[in-house]
Amino acid sequence: MLLYDNLKSAVLERQGDAIRFHPRLLQFAGHYRFEPRPVAIARGNEKGRVERAIGYVRLAFFAARSFTDLDDLNAQAEDWCNGLAAERRCPADPDRRVGAVFAEERPHLLPLPDNPAPMLERVAVKVGKTPYARFDLNDYSVPHTHVRRTLTVLADTHEVRITDGAQVLACHRRSYDKGAQVEQEAHLQALIAHKRAARQHRAADRLAQAAPASQDLLLRAAERGGNLGAITTGLTRLLDRYGAAEVQVAIREALERGVPHPNAVRLALERRREARSLERRREARGLERRREARGEPPPIAPSLPARVQDRDTPVRPHALNTYDQLKDTADD
Repeated sequence: MLLYDNLKSAVLERQGDAIRFHPRLLQFAGHYRFEPRPVAIARGNEKGRVERAIGYVRLAFFAARSFTDLDDLNAQAEDWCNGLAAERRCPADPDRRVGAVFAEERPHLLPLPDNPAPMLERVAVKVGKTPYARFDLNDYSVPHTHVRRTLTVLADTHEVRITDGAQVLACHRRSYDKGAQVEQEAHLQALIAHKRAARQHRAADRLAQAAPASQDLLLRAAERGGNLGAITTGLTRLLDRYGAAEVQVAIREALERGVPHPNAVRLALERRREARSLERRREARGLERRREARGEPPPIAPSLPARVQDRDTPVRPHALNTYDQLKDTADD
């Protein structure tokens, strides 16, 4: 028989002596063949020895103790139970030691089953936009294909498994830190590849809408074994720099030359830009010659330095009657 508080993990509902136990507690008790019995409500004295034992463990074992992980802590606890704790006086018989009393009682106890009960903690977790499932204040990575879903976490003392129904999505070593991110490299690489493919897909859609001739260029580049991702990226950069109309014309020119490559498109764009610049310079020189023939001043006023502009500023003469006040004698 084991005494329990009326906590939810043991007692789901209680009306007087009518008790509804947690089904997993009953399963655990049936595996190890003991009877769970909750104490009376608001009767802490019924399990006073248990409370004193917990206080003893806190002060005599946990106080100022350091450990590296859970396995190290369990090993230290086992040594402590077989050593210092077993040598203390028995509360029911102060003249004897706990270890000796337990050695007499051991033959009367039932042996443990050969197969230990699975100690799994089952929790339903909701995955948000990022591919991480939060459990016990830590984040564990899951495949990016299962975001925005409710998954199940099965955790024991060493491992955390994340499942979607009967499918196991991820297995991680359990972390007892706070705010840690426990990741699998395969999950990260799959997410990176998915984002890269999605980015190229969006770029290809945008390019097809802005410059429809790009689809012909990509088809011809594919026939030659070209890298379509690099070609799409190069054309997108040209689209951002020169605009849709210019890129469309330049792609047509590159296709006419039989060179389906972004470099050919870039050269066509630069030639067109240079031709427009030359045309503007010719128009400017023609306008300048016609202005000189008519004898008109330059269309832009000359920019003179400040000292030259100040030299032509009119000067207002100062009134001289103020100097007559200097000749007046003050009346003291």
